[in-house]
Amino acid sequence: MAERAYFDTSIVAPLYRSEPLTPVAESLHQHWRPVISHLTEVELASTIARWVRTGELNDQQAGQIEQVFAEDLRLSVFERVDLEDRHYLQARSWLQKRNSNLRTLDSLHLACAAENSLPMITADQKLHEAARILKAKTHLAHPSP
Repeated sequence: MAERAYFDTSIVAPLYRSEPLTPVAESLHQHWRPVISHLTEVELASTIARWVRTGELNDQQAGQIEQVFAEDLRLSVFERVDLEDRHYLQARSWLQKRNSNLRTLDSLHLACAAENSLPMITADQKLHEAARILKAKTHLAHPSP
């Protein structure tokens, strides 16, 4: 069985819509057992809504993505971990250090990964850099050239 890794939304979203990062996200998905939280689900819903608002998807396409993602959740394609008090406390502690550009929701993703001893896989350069500063395990995914 593959090792577990926390996939942030920047890696999950390309699994459901073709974009430059999609081949990399698919490869990572084959190599790792992906772990997400409910926060990832909320962020994906926000991402899909943004795609519709910007005209990148229509409502029907958005609905199809939501259905496929819901089915993947039902089939346990992603392992889910719950955000708990300890994750919020860790996120707050990191933010209070004021030594990185860590953003609020990213701090929760990172705390969820770190507190579950999982590497964070992301395509978000700022999150990756903050994770490195905070000495959390991280892997930055890049689109294939």
